[in-house]
Amino acid sequence: MKILMFYHGGSNNRGCEAIVRSGVALIKKQIPNAKVDLASWKPETDVIIPLIDTIYLDRAKSIKKFSLQWMQCVLQYKLFQNENYAFRVIHSDLIKLIPNYDIILSIGGDNYCYGEQPGIYEIDRNVKNAGKKLVLWGASIGEEDLSDSKLEDLKLFDLILARESLTYEILTNHGLTNVELCADGAFTMDKEELPLPLGWQVGNTLGFNFSPLVWKKNKDSHQAAFNLVQHILETTIMTIAFTPHVIEEGNDDYACLQDFYNEFKNTGRVVLLPNNLNAIQYKGYISRMRFFIGARTHATIAAYSTLIPTMVLGYSVKSKGIAKDIFGEEKLVLNLKEISDSSKLIEKFQEMVRDEEEVIQTLANNIPRIKEMSKKAAIYLSQI
Repeated sequence: MKILMFYHGGSNNRGCEAIVRSGVALIKKQIPNAKVDLASWKPETDVIIPLIDTIYLDRAKSIKKFSLQWMQCVLQYKLFQNENYAFRVIHSDLIKLIPNYDIILSIGGDNYCYGEQPGIYEIDRNVKNAGKKLVLWGASIGEEDLSDSKLEDLKLFDLILARESLTYEILTNHGLTNVELCADGAFTMDKEELPLPLGWQVGNTLGFNFSPLVWKKNKDSHQAAFNLVQHILETTIMTIAFTPHVIEEGNDDYACLQDFYNEFKNTGRVVLLPNNLNAIQYKGYISRMRFFIGARTHATIAAYSTLIPTMVLGYSVKSKGIAKDIFGEEKLVLNLKEISDSSKLIEKFQEMVRDEEEVIQTLANNIPRIKEMSKKAAIYLSQI
């Protein structure tokens, strides 16, 4: 069986790395003879991931103004209001690969949370026109994200693997019959433990992750997060380890967290983890924390999966659904509006500390079940 993973932005986003790293491992364990290749926007960042057979550059092509292709695109749009030809040109390098594979695996599971995706829709149509199996791996889609065109695209898939129950319920309620419930593969990802940095308190270090994505969506959240860090330093003796998880130009947790570190470094109780670690190395640090507060979903998955009480600065259905599947409720998850409220952040932090033992016990009871749900994705894939 030959499988091509596509719509991967590169592993400078350690969450994207975690999806590919864990996904390839799960697939090859379930289907030992599978050949799994990756089409990536930044293939040089993906060489750190084991088990991938071949990595291709998936670079969107530009269309030169006044070229024959450009004129054809303009004509198609002016006569028929149709951009499909243009998207076929833009994604032609990827589309050319489709005939070589049995299964085309779309791994940008939360791309459907960010408005219309006509380029992806056109790729998906080309997959089906070529007679290939089309699978959406680890999907998270909210009710507010759906549209008629998006639903039409989702109907093309042979299999949609929803990584939490909220997405599963939303899609099945809209009549989709090609959906199966699993969990994010990153719950099963290994960890690598590097030496602890100077200032780390064993058993009493709190991890803190904040992202430009959250800051952009809620401008006041940045100051509220500063206030929360100040509160933790004033009312506890914990060390705070600022933990980046996405290191991309224009979307760089490390640059954002440097502001926090510089503000509080004189306390002697803050640490800034480096920006050059891979996903399993960040997970190795997170697994040795006492608590974790995070905006990036896969940083919080690293915490949950290693039984670390976690407070989520949530901004989409995936954060809520993952918490619900673990705890039976959206426990310690704050929505986008709430994270600009300092008192709400402090209240949730206090709840996490108060319920520490109970949360650890719940995680210990339920994470093995979640990991088994992660493995179901590869089982469902092997059956299509």
